[in-house]
Amino acid sequence: MRDETKIKQFGRNLCAERNRAGLSQEGLGSLVGLDGSYISLIERGEVNPTLTTIIPILEALKLPFESLYKTNID
Repeated sequence: MRDETKIKQFGRNLCAERNRAGLSQEGLGSLVGLDGSYISLIERGEVNPTLTTIIPILEALKLPFESLYKTNID
């Protein structure tokens, strides 16, 4: 899988998990100290977030690291 494809898949997984948690992009952004528009960029695969961005998101959603990296999400 190419890097671009991985980044887009990560974003789709984040979107699904955020929705599952009942949070808006703004709500998640507020929890982790990011703007909701940046969460949107991540979910659309338009940016490649760093670990210092990913870890607070995982903590806010109470998810293990690998959950956003899987290639298929329910």
